[in-house]
Amino acid sequence: MANSLREVKGRIKSTKSTAQITKAMYMVSQSKVKKAEKTFKSYQDFMERISNMASLVVKKSKEDYPHPLLTSREIKKTAYLIVTSDRGLAGAYNSSVFKELTEMIKNNHKDEDEYICGAVGKLGFNYIKKMNYPLIYDEPILIRDDIMFLDIIPISNAFINAYIEGQIDKLVIIYNHFINNLRIEIKEDVILPIKDIKENENGIDYVFETGIEKTLDLILPMYVKDVIYGIILDAKCSEHSSRMNSMKSATDNAEEIIDKLELLYNRARQNVVTTELIDIIGGANAIGGNE
Repeated sequence: MANSLREVKGRIKSTKSTAQITKAMYMVSQSKVKKAEKTFKSYQDFMERISNMASLVVKKSKEDYPHPLLTSREIKKTAYLIVTSDRGLAGAYNSSVFKELTEMIKNNHKDEDEYICGAVGKLGFNYIKKMNYPLIYDEPILIRDDIMFLDIIPISNAFINAYIEGQIDKLVIIYNHFINNLRIEIKEDVILPIKDIKENENGIDYVFETGIEKTLDLILPMYVKDVIYGIILDAKCSEHSSRMNSMKSATDNAEEIIDKLELLYNRARQNVVTTELIDIIGGANAIGGNE
């Protein structure tokens, strides 16, 4: 019984230590969610301006110069870009993306010549390598908390150049869209060809000194990179939110286990004390009876 009590007491101690760690991680993630959400909302204002600029140029060029990034064609090869994290402990944040990518490939493609993949985030890159999916960019893009625009330029350029050169006919990005702290949803956005540029209501007729072709060649790749970066910022909010909720659940579960273990310990301790008292009383009665 004494060994059993020590074992339960040890489990209580270790579970309390775990609860302290998960509670600290919850508070850190809670702070990171607020910071990431603020960054994403600020970036949305910037994206609106970029969209307006791109819309002006596209509207001006529709008849004169159909840019390759705006041109739809028969889809022979699809590219998938998944946005994941560099580390786990975020619930179903990464696994939902993996599941969606696997299902899309399984349902839409007969062989690997019909698709190619890329990943932002170490875990996503490792998953694609593990599944032996063809990679368009064979280096991991780490998605640290303070990810910068420069970090995603190499993989963005790989997809943009592949589309312009006709190596791919469609680019789909799969990620977790942040709705609020309690709700995120998996999304698949078509990035290429460019279709959903917000129409600009400005009636001013601009003159582009460098020519419409050069302006489009500059603006449209920049627009695609900005869209991808904005999606990554959105996904980063979802990552911190998922980790925050995961750590809160872990803390609640640990505290529930602690309560049960303490109840078990107290009952076992009471039984030990009761047994000892019975032995003492029994011994005293035996001595008294002998006298």
